[in-house]
Amino acid sequence: MPDEQSTRERTEPGVDPGPEPSPRFWGTHEHSIDPKGRVILPSRFREPFRLGAFVTKLPEGCLGVWTTLEFEKRTAGMLETARRGQAERNVARVWAAGAFDTVPDTQGRLVIPPKLRAFAGLDADVIVNGAINHLEIWSAAKWSDIDAEGSQFLLSGIGALDDIGF
Repeated sequence: MPDEQSTRERTEPGVDPGPEPSPRFWGTHEHSIDPKGRVILPSRFREPFRLGAFVTKLPEGCLGVWTTLEFEKRTAGMLETARRGQAERNVARVWAAGAFDTVPDTQGRLVIPPKLRAFAGLDADVIVNGAINHLEIWSAAKWSDIDAEGSQFLLSGIGALDDIGF
């Protein structure tokens, strides 16, 4: 239960509550790409993307969907990475060239351009996952493999997760 003082400070006129926290995303949702290349965002994910979203390639072969704020953070990171060398500049170029800004329609559907659908192998059944600070869109078959691998790692009891409290 929040203490009365902190609640009052957040709601009192003239008191700056500080920056709005970034939205967080959790869960796995099964959807499909429609014939026009659109995917429905799960209703629980729609509000943060109401005014727009950025869709990008991710190294694992899926697509990332970012709020404007998170995309700006990712862009700043890419600019910093690009200063390290030619290979890093090429990654930043490909990432930026493949980025697509879009606004969900009134039914919560995002258009996914053909090149991004091809990159991620999205053709019918897709998985929309919450990935903490962004969404990921996977082909259902590829997600099945990733999920199995990650689940096996968790079940293995490997100490690599000890430092974050597992």
